[in-house]
Order: sequence, then structure tokens, then C-alpha cells
Amino acid sequence: MLDFLKAPVEKFQDFILLTFRAILNIFRSPHYADDIFQQMDIIGVGSLPIVILIGFVSGVIMAMQMARALTQYGAQGQVGEIVSVALVRELGPLLTALLVAGRTSSGIASEIGSMKVTEQLDAMRALGTDPIQKLVTPRLIATAFVLPLLTIISDFIGVIGGFFIAYYQLNIPGSQYWTAAWQVLEWNDLTQGLLKPLVFAIVIAMVGCFYGMRTSGGTQGVGKATTTAVVVADIWIFIFTAMIGRIFLFF
Repeated sequence: MLDFLKAPVEKFQDFILLTFRAILNIFRSPHYADDIFQQMDIIGVGSLPIVILIGFVSGVIMAMQMARALTQYGAQGQVGEIVSVALVRELGPLLTALLVAGRTSSGIASEIGSMKVTEQLDAMRALGTDPIQKLVTPRLIATAFVLPLLTIISDFIGVIGGFFIAYYQLNIPGSQYWTAAWQVLEWNDLTQGLLKPLVFAIVIAMVGCFYGMRTSGGTQGVGKATTTAVVVADIWIFIFTAMIGRIFLFF
């Protein structure tokens, strides 16, 4: 009766086991430092331009929309507080993760998937190299390191974007804007804004690796794995951001 649940449950179980092995490999040798730094460059530096652009545009749009509503109540001076809290707590981590997921999960899935269909993974095992240690763990470490940094950059650029609207359109003094934007932040906001990127990084890296290592069916299978990885990563990002946000409401 519940046979239709077997495949999803088995797939989720395999994903958990792969994640557990990848995390466990962090504490085992060899660590493949060169691969880790290479992935940091590809994932972090490569994503920096689009992250900066989206962060700035997000701050500008949020400030413009909030200013329109707050002006009706004479509270336009609170634009800095709203932009800062919204970006640090929710929009910064979420938008950055979605952008990186679209760029990184697809890249990881296609790269590992291509190695899978060309039997390079089998060749690595035959030579005594663990593909998870060599391919998965470096990508996990690199993503977990650079995504929080990208999020911090995105948040800061977004607040700068809000400043331009507040200063040039609403005539709010710069000192007032920056003081409000800084003082409104609490440890709860900062903790939530840094915990989410770390969780999202694990999801992005592991989903891409998981579907890459399960690729079959030649080049067509690589394309399918790439698309699936991005969609699944985005879904889990939305789920986790809601869960973490709900948990922090009690603190």
C-alpha cells in the first residue's frame, strides 16, 4: 500500500548517509587542501559579482518600498532599521543561498555527474581513492566556508543600497541612517543571519554532490541531474529558512 514511499525514503536515507560520510571525512586524512582552495575560488570568488549586484538591488528596492509606506505615517526615519533587520535576518541569507544554489549545485552536479557517466569514479575507486573524500568533502568544506562570507558581503552591500535611497530620496542624514541600522541589530538577528548560510551551504553542496553521484543515462542524465539538484536545493533552502526562523521566534 505504501510502496510509493519506498523510493523517496531510500533516496533520503542515501542522502543522509552521504552527508554523514562527507562530514566524517573532514576529520580524516587526506584533506586535499588544493581542491578545497580551488572550490573556494570557484564558488566564492565566482559568485561574488552576482551576490554584490543582487544585494545592492535588494537594499534599494526594499528602501524604496518601505519609504512609500512609512512616509504616510511620518516614520521614514526608520527605513534603516527595517532594511538592516530584513536583510540580516531573512533576505540576505535567502537570496544569497538561492543564487549560489543555482550556480553551485548545478555546477557540482554536472561535474560529478560527467565523471560518473564516464566511469571516472570507478577508476578512482580502483586506484584506492575514495570519491567522497576526494570530491564531496572539499566541496562541502569550501561551500560552508564561503557562503557565510558571501552573505555578510550581501547584507552590507544591501544596507549601502538602502542608504542611497534614504539619503538622496528621503533626505535622511547619513549618521541617523547608519546609527539606526546598526543599533537595531541584536545577537538573535546576527546568530540567525550566520546560522542560516551555514545550513544552506551544507544543503547546496550535498544536494549537488548527491545527484551528481547518482547520475545515469549519459549526457541526458547529466542534464537531468543538474536541473534536479537546483530545484531540490532551492526547496530545502525555503524549508530550512522557515524552520530556523520559527525556532528563533522563541528566543
